[in-house]
Amino acid sequence: MPAAPDFPPAPDRVAPARALLSLSDKTGLEGVARTLHGLGVELVSTGGTRAAIAALDLPVKDVADLTGFPEMMDGRVKTLHPVVHGGLLGVRNAPSHAAAMGEHGIGPIDLVWIDLYPFEATVASGGGFEAAIENVDIGGPAMIRSASKNHGHVAVAVDAESIGWIVEALKADGATSLDLRKRLAARAFARTAAYDAAVSGWFAGQIADAAPARKTIAGTLAQTLRYGENPHQAGAFYRTSETRPGVANARQLQGKELGYNNIADADAAYELVAEFETPACVIVKHANPCGVATGGDLTEAYVRALECDPVSAFGGVIAVNRPLTGADAQKIVEIFTEVVIAPGADDAAKAVFAAKKNLRLLLTEGLPDPLAPGEVFRSVAGGFLVQSRDVARITAADLKIVTKRQPTPQEIEDMLFAFTVAKHVKSNAIVYARDGRTAGIGAGQMNRRDSARIASLRAAEAGHALGLPASLAQGSACASEAFFPFADGLLEAVAAGATAVIQPGGSIRDDEVVAAADEKGVAMAFTGTRVFRH
Repeated sequence: MPAAPDFPPAPDRVAPARALLSLSDKTGLEGVARTLHGLGVELVSTGGTRAAIAALDLPVKDVADLTGFPEMMDGRVKTLHPVVHGGLLGVRNAPSHAAAMGEHGIGPIDLVWIDLYPFEATVASGGGFEAAIENVDIGGPAMIRSASKNHGHVAVAVDAESIGWIVEALKADGATSLDLRKRLAARAFARTAAYDAAVSGWFAGQIADAAPARKTIAGTLAQTLRYGENPHQAGAFYRTSETRPGVANARQLQGKELGYNNIADADAAYELVAEFETPACVIVKHANPCGVATGGDLTEAYVRALECDPVSAFGGVIAVNRPLTGADAQKIVEIFTEVVIAPGADDAAKAVFAAKKNLRLLLTEGLPDPLAPGEVFRSVAGGFLVQSRDVARITAADLKIVTKRQPTPQEIEDMLFAFTVAKHVKSNAIVYARDGRTAGIGAGQMNRRDSARIASLRAAEAGHALGLPASLAQGSACASEAFFPFADGLLEAVAAGATAVIQPGGSIRDDEVVAAADEKGVAMAFTGTRVFRH
């Protein structure tokens, strides 16, 4: 490890004399270049950026004029030279550095604006392997890191916001402060780290390395949250480079700022509603669905979802899988709702929601593909867990009927609906469903029997509220996202009114559970697939 040299303190104020600009996205270049030239800053650049500056009739030097070497190897080698990096890394007020710079004719570079090759955009747009490789920037990150390391003397910008800070400072008094240069360096190191994370993650995917030796996650700050899960916790929301439609890429049309819990609930709701092909509505409260239904249109789907548990739905998050109409919005605003997330909304719907100033309306312009692969993350003390996204999709052909009684076609349809919902319910999960809607949901219990009881209670309350002679779960299908370890959970479901049961199977007591189902005359199907959500 290099010993720390005894350098003099860095100056607080640095007035740049030379700036190096190298941009893939040249938005804003003209204004910055003219400002720097007007302040007497010499401009140095490369390739297309140099040509763009020259086209403005501004004096600009090519990097090759400094290094004495032409750009070569299809642009792969142009800035990797001691004259460039010496100009960035040289500590101006250190006598040995100053002497070396003088001896080798190295002029200082006091300001850098580099945005890196568009690797992330190339991958996101479906660019092939060779296109991605050619958009892996080498010289850019090297210069950014050199400038950032020497932030005591060099100001570094990696995006429009950071160059804006520099220009603002220079317009004020012609210099940058040490505090600003430190903030810029921190931002720059984060940018190169995120860039490297994108490259390494993509490359691991190219060689099908599901568990690389090192794993990095990078995000861009979307917003600072008022707080985290609770008011005494700090919170922030970061976006990754993933373009999956959902809360992270949604456009918020109105309402208060999203909170930590709002974002988590909206994500849970939208991922579930995307599972259905017909018009569907999902109502989520505290990360679990409390009502899910399909219908002939969204209004019908919403009403049917709400009927499952109207008490829990108050102050919840609503997700739908079709653009909202004015009629849909009129129905939704009849009770207090925190967030509505949808692929779109017509003008009439927007007008209705606009009258509810606190309601957050999120439009995504698309639905996530529930079968698209991806990764999900969870933090633990000192590390994080990574797993592939659960893309399980159970069909009638996957079912193994293990009871004497065969399920009816309607029971099979209800079983598949219930199992789809159970995939998105925190374990232990029990879901009763019939006719394309949930009848009762039990979630987050330490044993499956209690989840079955809670779901039964919800179904009984819903049936009473609808004026039915029995529980809403009467004649329903019951889904368990993991196997029944004992027959007690199954018996609770039968007592609630379920006539068919779907579960993964695989317990050492499967025979006992199947025997209990046969005794009660219910049909049971094994999926062979567990959809546990911890």
